[in-house]
Amino acid sequence: MKVLVTGGTGFLGRHLVPDLQRRGAEVTIINTRNCDLTEKQNLLQFKDTKFDRIYHLAAWTKAGDFCLYHKGEQWIINQQINTNVLWFWREYQPQAVMIAMGTGCAYPPELDLREENYMVGEPDRDLYTYAMTKRMLLVGLQSLHHQFGMSYRYLIPSTLYGPKFDRGDSHFIFDLIKKILAGKREGVPVVLWGTGNQIRELIYVDDAVQLIHLATEHCPNDLLNLGSGVGYTIRQYAEMICEVVGYDPAKIIYDTTKWSGVPKKVFNPGKIKRLFNFQFTDIRKGLAETIRYYESLAGAT
Repeated sequence: MKVLVTGGTGFLGRHLVPDLQRRGAEVTIINTRNCDLTEKQNLLQFKDTKFDRIYHLAAWTKAGDFCLYHKGEQWIINQQINTNVLWFWREYQPQAVMIAMGTGCAYPPELDLREENYMVGEPDRDLYTYAMTKRMLLVGLQSLHHQFGMSYRYLIPSTLYGPKFDRGDSHFIFDLIKKILAGKREGVPVVLWGTGNQIRELIYVDDAVQLIHLATEHCPNDLLNLGSGVGYTIRQYAEMICEVVGYDPAKIIYDTTKWSGVPKKVFNPGKIKRLFNFQFTDIRKGLAETIRYYESLAGAT
């Protein structure tokens, strides 16, 4: 099986690509170093290989308040990336199954986060632009399927965590780990954004990879939440990390003047539970593995 992976050196790609290779796939990776996806002619270097699957992981975004200050750029860059990838798929790889990643921030925050509501209402205003580019990606997949019979999967992961993350990754769980470890080792104040009562859901990255494979096999031309439906407050996550590293959670300062996002983001897991009898990694075990990885990075410097 021949596979093309956009964003193949990102966090999810660093786990998906070796797993595909272990399964015997011949994997071609696209990243910012070998192919600028904002220019569609750059994709022509891959046109002569007939791929069985295209995993579209690439997106121009970052965690934290990045989306607040880059709305125009996010619209242009992500629309270019997605349009060019879909153009390449239609023109040169129509036989391939497209597996594309959505985002939970595209859900309207006031509704139940189940797949039927993904395109209903409006996303959170602070994340609106990025969310709408992901909705437009789904529209593109559906349109090409409708007109040309092309096959896709649209998968919506909750926030990914686990080993192999970048030092500079500022997704909330990595930020918590880095700040709490710095507080323990260096005695610096641990300051977290918001009240700490905002609720978030995580999915261990290896679980996401296995669910991507299951969805690819069993969810033709459909969208699917990848998540357990179990969420915790930021305070609870911080306390679990403190327990692992041996830091007093009472020392943590919550800066309520800072942006903290929507109050709650937890998926409705009904569809995935109906489809698969899947056992998600225990949150404490997953956090311990993630912390161990970060400590190994610190020990190497």
